[in-house]
Amino acid sequence: MTVPPPDVHPGTTGPRSATVRRLRSFYPQWFYTPAIALYVVFFAVPTFASFYFALTRWTLFDTQFIGFDNFVQFFEDPQLVQGFTHTFIYGVVTSVLKVVLGFLLAVLLTSPIIGRGYLRAVVFFPVIVSTVGVGLTFKSMLDPFHGVVNAALSVVGIDGPGWLTDPKLALLSVAAVDIWKGLGVATLIFIAGIVAIPQEYFEAARVDGASSWATLRRITLPLSRPAIATVIILSLIGGLRSFDLIWAMTNGGPGYTSDVIGSVIYKEYQAGFYGLSTAGNVVLFIVVTAIMLPLSRFLNRKEVDL
Repeated sequence: MTVPPPDVHPGTTGPRSATVRRLRSFYPQWFYTPAIALYVVFFAVPTFASFYFALTRWTLFDTQFIGFDNFVQFFEDPQLVQGFTHTFIYGVVTSVLKVVLGFLLAVLLTSPIIGRGYLRAVVFFPVIVSTVGVGLTFKSMLDPFHGVVNAALSVVGIDGPGWLTDPKLALLSVAAVDIWKGLGVATLIFIAGIVAIPQEYFEAARVDGASSWATLRRITLPLSRPAIATVIILSLIGGLRSFDLIWAMTNGGPGYTSDVIGSVIYKEYQAGFYGLSTAGNVVLFIVVTAIMLPLSRFLNRKEVDL
């Protein structure tokens, strides 16, 4: 009696069996096809198209290739450069404060306090509210003449400033609202990171007589590094891509003092400068990518020194 080779089933030939094995090994790869198709259609193609249209003067019906003229004009226009500068100020301010305040709130909301679950819900509530709705609400509240904020300050004898009409305060006022709205996500990520720390570390610290500050500095903070990295990356990307809240509250005003690159690009689109605004998008994409890739690699290093 002849025994078939291990790779050949009875009733099948060798080449056919090899083909079946190749098909079976390739079978799981088909599950990637829908995701790859969506990525190509909704990300890769628009991205490469943006790089091309940034080199053109285009309308809905005509395209004229002009090389790097849009980029030259972008960096020569003071309004565009100012919007670019405001974008980085806004992104850094909002991300730093979200990280610091979110971590402190997470430490508080993971400690044994009364009403901890309710407080967590209160902190996260602004996240689920519409950004445009938040912007319009705070625009009314911060009105220098009829807003409730200045009305409350006047009760205690303080003459409230023009939060959204003072060129020195407009951008920072919007940043404060952005921090309030996005703080819940940062806090939630930090809570997840702190809860994931094994309790044995804290028990050992208590046995050794470590103070709360020492426990925070030597255990909670280092072991929350993955959560810190996630919050920094998400907050900074969100800050650099900001548009909707600023547009709802100030429209980039007064003047151009609260314009960020997103609002400037939108104004250029409104004015019909499609190629110039596309070039602004490309510049922002390149700069954000150049910042986030090394920052992400640096923050996600595995070494944690305790």
